[in-house]
Amino acid sequence: MFRLKRWLNMNRKKVNEDGSLREEYIQQLISDNMPTEMLHKHAQILKNKYEELKHLDETDPEPWPVYTAYDFFTSEEKQQFNPDGTLRAEYVEEALRKGISENWLEEMERRKKIEVDNYNAVSAKHAEQGINFGEEQMQERIASSRTYGQRLKQMAIDLRNFEDVDSLPFDKDTPYW
Repeated sequence: MFRLKRWLNMNRKKVNEDGSLREEYIQQLISDNMPTEMLHKHAQILKNKYEELKHLDETDPEPWPVYTAYDFFTSEEKQQFNPDGTLRAEYVEEALRKGISENWLEEMERRKKIEVDNYNAVSAKHAEQGINFGEEQMQERIASSRTYGQRLKQMAIDLRNFEDVDSLPFDKDTPYW
């Protein structure tokens, strides 16, 4: 389902939802003097690709891990908020005892709910196009965490080479080992 959706999205100016050529695209090809034989061949190639992707999606679907906004909360946020962005009752009680105002807690909750709603909206919009937004975000995080140590080591080398402090990826006082 998702391979085909992505392909249809990429080729939306050329093909209809059933894999046939769009009339506007056919007219463009004709106005570009494409021979009829080539036009039919081109249409068949696109239709074959459509059928191949449809078959693959039906017989060998891609894995689609589901990530929620909660999966991207920091550990501190997970202690403060529920998955829907509302504040946890125990956190509210503790915060009020510490003197944090009720208005500030309401504002924190409002902001987090907006963040969750935005994540859900973007995720749904991407899913319509066959893109797993949560998976992309998680892969970016994983890649960033893998390169963190490498960037620290490179920064140590850059400092020894008297590179401009503004060009460093971290503050120059960041400990590196």
